[in-house]
Amino acid sequence: MNIPVITLGALANAYVPGLEQLRGPVTVVRRCEELPELMAACQTGLARAAIIAPGAVELTASLADRLRFAGVVIVALTEGPRAPAIEGVEYVASSADPATLADAVSRAVERFDASARPRGSLAYADPLDLPEAAPSPVDVRDELADRPADGRIMAVWGPAGGPGRTTVAINMAAELAAAGTSVLLVDADTYGASIGASLGLLDESAGLAQACRIADQGGFGGAALGRTAVSVAIKGGRLRVLTGITRPDRWPELRPAALGRVLEAARSLAEVTIVDCGFCIEADEELSFDTLTPRRNGAALRCLEAADSVIAVGGADAIGVPRLVKALAELADIVPTAVPRVVFNKVRAAAVGRVPETQLREAWERFGPAAGISAFLPVDVAAADQALLAGTALLETAPGSPLRHAIAELAGVPIAERPRRRPGRLLRNVKFSGNTDRLPR
Repeated sequence: MNIPVITLGALANAYVPGLEQLRGPVTVVRRCEELPELMAACQTGLARAAIIAPGAVELTASLADRLRFAGVVIVALTEGPRAPAIEGVEYVASSADPATLADAVSRAVERFDASARPRGSLAYADPLDLPEAAPSPVDVRDELADRPADGRIMAVWGPAGGPGRTTVAINMAAELAAAGTSVLLVDADTYGASIGASLGLLDESAGLAQACRIADQGGFGGAALGRTAVSVAIKGGRLRVLTGITRPDRWPELRPAALGRVLEAARSLAEVTIVDCGFCIEADEELSFDTLTPRRNGAALRCLEAADSVIAVGGADAIGVPRLVKALAELADIVPTAVPRVVFNKVRAAAVGRVPETQLREAWERFGPAAGISAFLPVDVAAADQALLAGTALLETAPGSPLRHAIAELAGVPIAERPRRRPGRLLRNVKFSGNTDRLPR
């Protein structure tokens, strides 16, 4: 098997004569001095492996995935103590002889060929991302290696038009946290992140962007994620929150490769992770001549692919229903593994007609997908405004709100009903000594 190789950096280029003298399978086809030159050569299919010298470029998980997408594996030369390992990168000491380096290149290519799955099985969020490969023998330092990563990920998603995704995500997370479940709430909306503002948190830092930057360097675990998240007190419980980007133009910071690693770390940190996704899942930049351009909708797509369950929120009106029908059809085409639970929000007779639940069910049976409706969330503008003004969840500002009860039921959290008094027994007459008047109590 012939393995064409590209080198980057002076130290990697110095190995070229020794590799050629071996006359083995490893053949150097180009020496590169800068990263753009390396990327251009890899995209042409010229090489199967890239040998990168220390200091030539900053090694990140996103860079590794970019080259993996082009079918190229990275063999990194290291000096001194090795930095946190990045999955899929083969590390070799810079003092190794050419034969050892050639063996490392061969192992990396063989492992890549054995673990790579057919492309096209999923609509991946970014051309820089591939399906997760089999575990690499590289010793990745994970701070929570001894804890099971069995947490569930729930994505809250819906079409454009403000159906109430953020309201549903915040209050589901709050109900679970108040019930004693460890919950991580993530704002991954690249168009209009608003969880931080809704909970009264400072809008000066983007927690999710910071977590993605750390995860991109490798060695990221649940403990590091816990230090990045903000802890919010909710009705006797604690809710961890990863705030979203502070400006829409910061969306390139939420690269799907790094975001996927953050979500995997979340499984070790919390029992349930609720992600507020952006509405758009269109495969943008589709006509970019197959360039490795970042994709704005990649964050939403990666969250939907990684989620164990999807809550699809739609508006309960003449515009929201057809929008949700079209959006679910698009979701089925782009992310076929997603099995959404349909939820209609802002249900009211004024927008749908008498007995709105019945009207919506009949319309859904005629025009909607095969999946049934999981929940109807009634409109309660006053309670929602009160919670937003207070910067908290409905269970704290309006515990008796029918909207709060419906969201708690959707989250699977039972709410004890208060006993109702019988009519006619609300007032009691109490007689005071020396006073013939009877006062209501």
